[in-house]
Amino acid sequence: MSDFHGEPTYILENQFVQLEILVNSARIVRFSPTGKTNLFADVGNAAIETPHGNFFLRGGHRLWHAPEAMPRTYIPDNAGALFKAIPGGARIDMPAEAWTQVAKSIEVTLNPDQPQITVRHEIRNEGAWPVEFSVWALTMLKLGGVAVFPQPHGNGDESGLLPNRRLSLWPYTKIEDPRLTLRDDFLIAHPTPDLPPFKFGYFNSDGWMGYWIDNTLFIKRMDVVSDVPYPDNGCNTECYFNQKFIELESLGPLHLIQPSKSLVHIELWEIYDRLDVPFIPEEIQSLMENLAE
Repeated sequence: MSDFHGEPTYILENQFVQLEILVNSARIVRFSPTGKTNLFADVGNAAIETPHGNFFLRGGHRLWHAPEAMPRTYIPDNAGALFKAIPGGARIDMPAEAWTQVAKSIEVTLNPDQPQITVRHEIRNEGAWPVEFSVWALTMLKLGGVAVFPQPHGNGDESGLLPNRRLSLWPYTKIEDPRLTLRDDFLIAHPTPDLPPFKFGYFNSDGWMGYWIDNTLFIKRMDVVSDVPYPDNGCNTECYFNQKFIELESLGPLHLIQPSKSLVHIELWEIYDRLDVPFIPEEIQSLMENLAE
């Protein structure tokens, strides 16, 4: 056992990675290749005031439900967790939120043979009526790296007359912000601590996003479901950054969830402290090698 700003944590580790999970909340607060420093952002006990109490950002990985709204999204999640170790990992079940009657669970398992982690997110409707939401998995990483997001390719349809790309921008986002590079193959974000917040989102048909920092490559993968509604003008991938951290966010489809039913969203994390390994797809490897120069 260890702690994160006074909150007890449980350590998961193998020959490839080490993670720390809050015992009292569904949060992964530290993550690193074995023998290296934490890649996650650490914002301590910074909090956002809500009518239901303080919501602590903490840093690292958390589970929300979209679309974002105040105060629904920001219900405090810092108490009441049921924690248990499972083979190769751990599971955290949160009680239903008193106002929304939504309950969250995160299950983390380590691959013993590769530097991979499976993070299973589940949100249950424990209320008395149907609720529409999307499972939203957010990972806060420290600044100093470069985030990469693949762009759709091909004509979209055989005629080539219809659009195949769209980009959602938030009201505070400046389209001329120099921290975002638009390319035909990738969107590249270079977050810095000297400019205001920025956020974009899009439908990512490739199902992965990456962050290159300290000669380490972190990749998040998720399943992609086409021709179904997603939040925020059809986004399954979003990126937010400010003066303290950058978030890589994946979202599942929007569904109307009946009472006692749940939605599941799974991410596969991969982490590499070098680029010459066979698990890294060639397009990612060549891009990161260019960025590292």
